[in-house]
Amino acid sequence: MKIMGISLLMLGCLMAFSLSIDILQGFDFSHALQNTVSPFRVMEVIELFVLYFLLFLYFAESAYYFIKRRNENK
Repeated sequence: MKIMGISLLMLGCLMAFSLSIDILQGFDFSHALQNTVSPFRVMEVIELFVLYFLLFLYFAESAYYFIKRRNENK
């Protein structure tokens, strides 16, 4: 859970940095946001599959441990 939190924090910080650099260069906010998320739009099918598969594994593992912990308390 910590690793995922740190990864999301780093992603957010880097996206905010990229967004602020684009705004300082003179782009409007919507164009800067479009430039920030554009790497996700050019991903190929196999890259999207791996991304969604890893996200699924993370949420499935989290749900498993949540259910397991909840059943141990009963």
